[in-house]
Amino acid sequence: MSDVVPFTPRLDGLVPASLSIRSCKIHLQGLEVMADIGFHDFEVGAPQRVLVSAEVWLDAAELPDTDHASGAWNYDHLRIEIERIASSRRFNLQETLAREIYDWIAARHGVRALRVTTSKPDIYPNAQAVGVEFSSFFGAAP
Repeated sequence: MSDVVPFTPRLDGLVPASLSIRSCKIHLQGLEVMADIGFHDFEVGAPQRVLVSAEVWLDAAELPDTDHASGAWNYDHLRIEIERIASSRRFNLQETLAREIYDWIAARHGVRALRVTTSKPDIYPNAQAVGVEFSSFFGAAP
């Protein structure tokens, strides 16, 4: 007996075509990583907290058609790879770190649009964070 259970919405056939799913966004918000980052002398060799967020829009064709993990985008893989990139080397700039994360995600199958944000929360005592954002589109969403 298979452990794959077909995923059938209870309202199958009742959702109008104008409301059919056209894309899906998965997101990882505020992942805390430690990175050797910064160009000031006091930052070199002193790992800092960096918060990383990623929003990944997928084509509707990439949505799983069953309620089984094998058909879904692997969040663990996303988290592990961001952590690996952040600890892989020394970065002078957040832009460089964000770009490496962005490029890795953008190269994955099924990605239709993407936004990656990094921020350093411990830089200014009177600010929540300072950071950068890269996206594949203009505006709030693709």
